[in-house]
Amino acid sequence: MENNVIKTLYPVLVLRGRVMFPHISSLFDVGRSISLYAVEKAMEEHNGDVFVVTQKDPIDDDPSPEAINKVGVLCHIQKLVNVGEKTVRLQLFGQERMIAESLYLDETGKYFVANALSVPDSTDAPIEEKACYSVALDKFKDFISTDGKFPKDLAETIYGLNDYSEFVDLTAFNLPIKETEKQKILETVVLAARLELLAKTLNDLSNSARLEREISKRVKQNVEANQKEYYLREQLKAIHEELGDDESEVETLRDKILAKKMPKEDEEKVLKELDRMSRMSASSPDYAVLRTYVDWILDLPFNDSSVDTADLNDAIKMLDEDHFGLEKVKERIIEYIAVMKLTGKISGSILCLVGPPGVGKTSVGTSVARALSRRFVRMSLGGVKDEAEIRGHRKTYIGAMPGRIIYALKDAKVNNPVLLLDEIDKLSSDLRGDPASALLEVLDPEQNKTFRDRYIEIPFDLSKVLFITTANTLDTIPAPLLDRMEVISLDGYSQEEKYEIATRFLIPKHHVSNGVADGKIDFSADALNYLIKCYTKEAGVRNLEREIDAIIRKIATEFVKSGKSKKYKVTRKTIEKHLGAPKYSEKDRARESEVGAVNGLAWTMFGGTTLTIEVSVMPDGKGDIQLTGSLGDVMKESARAAISYIRSHAERYGIDPKVFKENDFHIHVPEGATPKDGPSAGVTLATAVLSALTGKKARADVAMTGEVTLLGKVLAIGGLKEKSLAAFRSGIYEIFVPKENEKDLEEIPENVRKKLTINLVNRVDEIFNRVIVGL
Repeated sequence: MENNVIKTLYPVLVLRGRVMFPHISSLFDVGRSISLYAVEKAMEEHNGDVFVVTQKDPIDDDPSPEAINKVGVLCHIQKLVNVGEKTVRLQLFGQERMIAESLYLDETGKYFVANALSVPDSTDAPIEEKACYSVALDKFKDFISTDGKFPKDLAETIYGLNDYSEFVDLTAFNLPIKETEKQKILETVVLAARLELLAKTLNDLSNSARLEREISKRVKQNVEANQKEYYLREQLKAIHEELGDDESEVETLRDKILAKKMPKEDEEKVLKELDRMSRMSASSPDYAVLRTYVDWILDLPFNDSSVDTADLNDAIKMLDEDHFGLEKVKERIIEYIAVMKLTGKISGSILCLVGPPGVGKTSVGTSVARALSRRFVRMSLGGVKDEAEIRGHRKTYIGAMPGRIIYALKDAKVNNPVLLLDEIDKLSSDLRGDPASALLEVLDPEQNKTFRDRYIEIPFDLSKVLFITTANTLDTIPAPLLDRMEVISLDGYSQEEKYEIATRFLIPKHHVSNGVADGKIDFSADALNYLIKCYTKEAGVRNLEREIDAIIRKIATEFVKSGKSKKYKVTRKTIEKHLGAPKYSEKDRARESEVGAVNGLAWTMFGGTTLTIEVSVMPDGKGDIQLTGSLGDVMKESARAAISYIRSHAERYGIDPKVFKENDFHIHVPEGATPKDGPSAGVTLATAVLSALTGKKARADVAMTGEVTLLGKVLAIGGLKEKSLAAFRSGIYEIFVPKENEKDLEEIPENVRKKLTINLVNRVDEIFNRVIVGL
């Protein structure tokens, strides 16, 4: 072949997305610079002849020679028209098939040139060619009859062709097939093989057109002509059926619902909603509502559970690692876990951790989850007023969504997480319902097996969930809700416990959070005790943690400024430098003993505290009693009862009865901005009144608590541990408590109990004789 054909150097016109054939005349728009320069060169030096090839990737704007097909067509430019600033329209006529032995950019780099030679048809088997032509012509006629889109006049032209090669080229050029298939036909040199390839392509097109017509006919029988969107969906469904593809949206959702293995009646309910959805248009608002509903059902862990840890000793170890002290709390949690392991289920009351802020209630819940190897989810109930926050909204409402319980289970992805209901004492109610009442079903082990969220509508088993609640006080929790919970008190920490917590947990934690190497900042024992005693006065350790963080943060800043990070020793001077003057005195009760001033002990939701009750007797009065200091009704009644007791025993203490008619009494509790209430200040009030009336000083180094009756009996009080710790923190080491609280002394930490002198009293007179000096 090479001996008969002369190789010629031609400019190259690179097409994308189209393939040129010999014997064809067609219009092409040219806009790329490499193509424009090639056209210009063809017109100037080659009498309008140009070598036309197709690039392999139509998206490529700047193809390399390797990205261009080597087989193309030598074309003649019959007409050239400018249709824009940088675009020309060419009328090309394909002359002959050629192949580029080499293809490269010319010297200017502006266009491609090719050293091309002719590739004539191989026509060595005329009988085979005639047979292949006959088959290809039949397939072409079959395609024309089934497609209905092929131009009739063009079809008539093709029927009249006697040249087999021209028949293939004209037919292939006009078929609706990919350019890669056209290029394959162009590159086939043997004419019989090219006819056979064309016949196969026509057969595939006929089958595709016939199938499309059948699908269209089947769909049209089921829908009205004006239901365009529904028609398209039915057509897509029919295509899936024809291909044997069952992965349509509705069927996929159905399979997922069945895989959930819900109870039979629940499964039927959800499938019914899915069937309703399948009959709706996707643009319908109800379709979106039902689709969201089904998605929620599929996201819920009906049967997905995590495996609990098998070793109780590991659970004990984890609790000890996470918390110092809290022995009774940890003991109760271990018992809870042990029983749960023996029975294989959660039983008994819901745990309620009660205590002041900063004592570790939330972190205890986290540790329980870690000890059990369960997922942990926290849900804050503070400020929740709407019942729908718990039970959810009906899905027919605009903006409807499930309640927080269902949300938490979705986030957990298992049906047995540890779910912490934080701040349950902060629930409130308004016109939208009572969320506390809604929680009754959630927290009742006998009812929560079939908890019904209004949005989900089907029962969800909550019996595997380990619920833990937290609260600062029990006073605001409704009695029916409190009855479903087992209360575990987390009281405040002693000085020694705070020291250990700071050393083991807080200091290492804030070394890490502030980017300081562990042990780089060393707190001396004296400095840490000074920080605890003089800069924090709380039951928990939250403020202590803030102060430690502030110190480490400021020292870290000094490291960065100086560029040095030597080991730093924190002393008292360091603390005062970074935190300023002490907020509290080391000897908080350094005041002198005074007339009419007595130290009392009180419990608040933030822990125990000490308060000084002051009584002043004002002459020229009428026996009126004035109470100030933001006192509640119960405390006011205790004050009147205390005065009544002293008045009824005035002669015993040498008090003239006329004093009560000729003087006014002013009882005041400092820090009036803080509300105070409760009966346990009765003995303190009585002692202060007696001190004021006798003019004798009351000891400032003691404190007391207890409710007093009109007969002088001292009744039991609550919160003894917190009150004892408050006295200890304030530097008071002798306290008076009711005899009936003797059983509660074991709750006081042993190290505190050893340092405190605890006087158990049955009657208020026992306190008078030991507190009022010289009585």
